[in-house]
Amino acid sequence: QLVESGGGLVQAGGSLRLSCAASGRTFSTAVMAWFRQAPGKEREFVAAITWTSGNTYYTDSVKGRFTISRDNAKNTVYLQMNSLKPEDTAVYYCAARTYNYGAVYPASSYNYWGQGTQVTVSS
Repeated sequence: QLVESGGGLVQAGGSLRLSCAASGRTFSTAVMAWFRQAPGKEREFVAAITWTSGNTYYTDSVKGRFTISRDNAKNTVYLQMNSLKPEDTAVYYCAARTYNYGAVYPASSYNYWGQGTQVTVSS
């Protein structure tokens, strides 16, 4: 089970930090990621991190503004979001998968999903 927290309402230019903790049944995590879905749009990849090596991946629109990190001991992944823009408004989902091969971008490649947390950026 993945449990997200940290969403909310913030003004443009502000910051938020999302957290996602894996709890309950344990699984061997290889990659954890954040996706987002705005109203009327498809779910899109935001960032990913490989659990062992810590390699990170970002979609172009968040590079330089968002940072993904993980705490292996706590089985938790974070998304630090700075310089937020109104177009970042979406429901943010945490995802995990148990294998570390293939592209990290497709949502279909992830085994586990959180329930989502709303992020709203006002202009």
